[in-house]
Amino acid sequence: MERLGERLGERSAARLETLLRHLSPRLRAAPAPISVPTSAQVSAVPHSGRFCYTLDNDVLSTEQRQFYEDNGYLVIKNLVSDEDIERFRKEFTRICKREVKPPGIMIMKDNSLRSQFGQSEKVVNKVQDFQEDEELFRYCTLPEVLKYVECFTGPNIMAMHTMLINKLPDSDTQTFLHPMHQDLHYFPFRPASRIVCAWTAMERAHQDNGCLVVQPGTHKTSLKPHGYPELEGKTNKLFHGLLDEDEKIPKVHLVMDKGDTVFFHPLLIHGSGINRTPGFRKSISCHFASSECHYIDVKNTTQEHLEKELQDMVSKKYNATSVDLKIRLHQAEVLDRIKDLMVKG
Repeated sequence: MERLGERLGERSAARLETLLRHLSPRLRAAPAPISVPTSAQVSAVPHSGRFCYTLDNDVLSTEQRQFYEDNGYLVIKNLVSDEDIERFRKEFTRICKREVKPPGIMIMKDNSLRSQFGQSEKVVNKVQDFQEDEELFRYCTLPEVLKYVECFTGPNIMAMHTMLINKLPDSDTQTFLHPMHQDLHYFPFRPASRIVCAWTAMERAHQDNGCLVVQPGTHKTSLKPHGYPELEGKTNKLFHGLLDEDEKIPKVHLVMDKGDTVFFHPLLIHGSGINRTPGFRKSISCHFASSECHYIDVKNTTQEHLEKELQDMVSKKYNATSVDLKIRLHQAEVLDRIKDLMVKG
């Protein structure tokens, strides 16, 4: 496996290319994971007639299922332990200091701060695709998290996209604001109803430090066109937002304590504000999907321009021609099959 990684060059390049290939299923066959149901707690089909977005289960109350049905999100208080969160925090610090270098991980930084703070958490605003970091990936396998995930995806669960966000102080430039968006914009697999995000606050998240903001009920809408909205200050690369945001839809700020976890639908419109405090606001998350989900071709859809942007980024950063890129994408196929890891089933 390491030899394959060496052939691809930098493993971070391989992960970016893998994301591009997710958006280009024409270059590959859709995965066909073989899995066996492992739980009798969840039915394979939604409750007939009443619930469209959850499966029959013994975990969620009727009230909780109805809340998710109506709003597209559900907060579970104190789900992840302080001990686990501190372990994730320590691993994030080690990654920032380059004490560990997990293969394939993507580290996003504010380069303008590097000269002032060096290689530290004061520079890194996000690490993603941490499937090969054993410590961080434990989050995706926590039984207390998966028992809720199963209510949305069914018993055969895959971890599709992982992130640890470190929202830096940013009171003026709005560099780390994430505009309102739908996560399905980034995912070329369906059905959306069998995809869910688990997002855990690693410290208290509130309006001042840029907590999540949601528009309840918007998970019932279609996928909308995304791009770079006109904002004051700098816009993060790939931080796309709705091109036509409906300001009349009420917004709810999700104030969460450390360990609280919100599960939300990939069509739910959400975002996060800027961090006006001197500290950091960390969260860890994973998008899970049923292994029965299938890839779609994004050609002639609202997601096609994202594919092109990713391809341009890869070509520019790694000096890859279109032919080189296709070769690299082909070489990355084995890695890709490993990255979308089965976590249950």
